[in-house]
Amino acid sequence: MTLLDPGLSQRLLERALRRGGDFAEVYVEEREGLALSLDDGRVERPQSGRELGASIRVVQGDSTFFGHVDGLREDALERVADSVAQAVRGGSAPGGVRQAEPMQAGARHEVALRPEEVDAARKAEILHSCDERARSASGEVVQVTVGYAETRRRIQVFNSDGVSAGDDRTRVRLSVQVVARRNGTVETGHETRGGHAGFELIERDPEQVASEAARKALTLLDAVDAPTGRMPVVVGNGFGGVLLHEAVGHGLESDAVQKRASVYAGRLGDRLAEPFVTAYDDGARAGEWGSDGIDDEGTPTQRTTIIEDGRLTSYLYDLLRARKDATASTGNGRRESFRHLPIPRMTNTYFGPGDATPEDLIAGVERGLYAVSFGGGQVEPATGDFVFGVSEGYLIENGRVTAPVRGATLIGNGLEALRAIDGIASDLEIATGFCGKGGQRVPAGVGQPHVRIRALTVGGTAT
Repeated sequence: MTLLDPGLSQRLLERALRRGGDFAEVYVEEREGLALSLDDGRVERPQSGRELGASIRVVQGDSTFFGHVDGLREDALERVADSVAQAVRGGSAPGGVRQAEPMQAGARHEVALRPEEVDAARKAEILHSCDERARSASGEVVQVTVGYAETRRRIQVFNSDGVSAGDDRTRVRLSVQVVARRNGTVETGHETRGGHAGFELIERDPEQVASEAARKALTLLDAVDAPTGRMPVVVGNGFGGVLLHEAVGHGLESDAVQKRASVYAGRLGDRLAEPFVTAYDDGARAGEWGSDGIDDEGTPTQRTTIIEDGRLTSYLYDLLRARKDATASTGNGRRESFRHLPIPRMTNTYFGPGDATPEDLIAGVERGLYAVSFGGGQVEPATGDFVFGVSEGYLIENGRVTAPVRGATLIGNGLEALRAIDGIASDLEIATGFCGKGGQRVPAGVGQPHVRIRALTVGGTAT
């Protein structure tokens, strides 16, 4: 795969550094995608598109100079390189450009069935079958929305340190939202399936995604008002991991740490949790939604242990913040597209599995909340304080899951929640999500096994 001639990339790097600078990079991207949706039994017109473009940046000290262009015309790329070079202040000696190494391809994630080779009619058929499965669950299902999306993103990265790397990324995702109504009460259930994979992931019993979305909506019709107060909370596997992602993960991204805008700044080596608690950020995990072969700076992705035996062991680095801390990038330099600068971002972030079962964790709670998954939330990385809405939750009474609840929120602090973890199950699952930061949106895997927190404040609606 060659998007840009390596010889041209070398000349562009030299041109961008001609007035000085510590580091230069050329980033090239080609993206194709297709989206289909079904609403009220009708498949909407497919949305498809293709983008091709590049960006060039120069770093001088703490300053970054950046420009981008649609297309890969040589004269347009030269103009961007000249513009970025012109912005560099100080008129220092030209920066050096190492001879590029041979192009390194990112580790491949298996794609057995290329999505673009599957007939659009087959994709529409799956949307209809999901709609039918959801509606067949009950006459109380009043609305079903099904969405399918596929993207293929090819990138190349060249920089003045001699890096020459490329990656070919394919992602697919199926989502189903179900609305159910009973006697004026309306509830919504949502379920997704996605990964860095081919269409084979969607072909595997897609109707199960619809069944799960319908189950959630129908269950909530029987919900009671959520309780209020301090109590034990068992957090579900899969999308329950958004609690780790938001309440802990963002605070470990090195840009927040270096600005002292994170409660975890200066805490490396500190014990934050019980010795059985371990957590990872793993951008190389096979087939997962947040995985890639390389990050968007050409660094191979890896599994980074962020908490080991309860101690904080690593922050998440891109190249620039790693240079500042005289360490290596952890492969977490990510960007939404060639129009954006890379910043430290999580990939797939999750607690490692423990030895318990979900039933063990629940059985140890006399009165508490089972928070299966979350909706919206807010986190302040500088303090670790968070508020999360629970989208699917249940009462735990005398060690048993009983009534579903509505209107529950979890209120707490990331450090306090980590310290209060007193049990982890073995049923690790990673769900698909999108993470927003700095005006950019990237795919992120969130996950964990079932986790029990000794006590959190639950904000409810029960009087």
